[in-house]
Amino acid sequence: MAEARGLTAIFSSLESDWRPGWLERARQWRDQLLMSPAFQRWAAAFPLTRWIAARREQQLFDLCAGFVYTQTLLACVRLRLFQALAEGPLTAGMVAARVDLSPAMAERLLLAATALQLIERRGLDRFGLGPLGAAMLGNPAVAAMVEHHSMLYADLQDPVALLRDGTGTGALHDYWAYARADQPSQLDADRVAEYSALMAASQTMVAEDVVAAWAFDRYKTILDVGGGEGVFLAAVGAVAPCTQLVLFDLPPVARRGGERLRKAGFQGRSKAVGGDFCVDPLPTGADLITLVRVLHDHDDDLVLGLLRAVRKAMPANGTLLIAEPMAGTSGSERIGDTYFGFYLLAMGSGRARTPAELTQLLELSGFTEVRLQPTRRPLRVRLLTARPAPFDE
Repeated sequence: MAEARGLTAIFSSLESDWRPGWLERARQWRDQLLMSPAFQRWAAAFPLTRWIAARREQQLFDLCAGFVYTQTLLACVRLRLFQALAEGPLTAGMVAARVDLSPAMAERLLLAATALQLIERRGLDRFGLGPLGAAMLGNPAVAAMVEHHSMLYADLQDPVALLRDGTGTGALHDYWAYARADQPSQLDADRVAEYSALMAASQTMVAEDVVAAWAFDRYKTILDVGGGEGVFLAAVGAVAPCTQLVLFDLPPVARRGGERLRKAGFQGRSKAVGGDFCVDPLPTGADLITLVRVLHDHDDDLVLGLLRAVRKAMPANGTLLIAEPMAGTSGSERIGDTYFGFYLLAMGSGRARTPAELTQLLELSGFTEVRLQPTRRPLRVRLLTARPAPFDE
């Protein structure tokens, strides 16, 4: 997009003029010191720095061993270990019989999972659910994502090749059919079923926090663009009993969403509209339009086009609500910049954006009064609301 290219040029010129100040020179000195094997040995032995050195060593090792940790979690999920332990503490032999492993291998898995705090020891020879294992059982969508990540790991076998290619052509790219189809609206039901179901499973957690953060019952009609299988709109319908619900997504996805809304009892005040928001006009008449985990899946040019389409479909008194994980959220830098950075690269489009970056795109698209709204769990989802600016005469 022309606006983005202009900003890139500005930032490039700023980089060329950059000169290190005293703080940066101090950091460079620190880095040189930490690279020294002699200093590392001294820090590990000196009482006042020993704990810092040990913590840094543990952090570095965790980065090196991270894949082993994720595969340990995958084994627990596939063997349904957490479900087995939910019935009560078991010995390694009991677990072995439940999950079809030898006693020695069951014990190996149990010890590994205990070290990761997924489960915990109960007495001398038994193991039970720990806080993380119990949380896994309480969030089935997490287990679904753990299984789904097998494709991401396959794409990340050669991260340098992925970065140099820069487009995403592997398993994730093939999985998200809409991201690579020339005509996404022509996808058949079989092509969208798997990824649509995965999104529906994970959407439940997000919908809960969004519904708790915003008063949806003040609106007459809500249009959820990219609404998938209707999980979010169903949650909204439960707290806004007089509101009309409109779902817009690719035709085969919209059909699935319409069926969910019908089964949830909203058939009298809901409808599902099929279309491709990249090329098709959006339904009009909604005083609230929502984009829930939509924008970060797409590149800036497409996002600008979508936001302008939303602005065009919105009445003068309308509101836009954007809900998604955002970069720059304190405490979730690994989620925004690392996880979503590489996940969306492998997928082939999109990136996590900061609230400031989204605000800029909104203002370029004809919105004003952009506000960041509080949520219970900002690491999971954050909210931005905006109002349409008056059209230029």
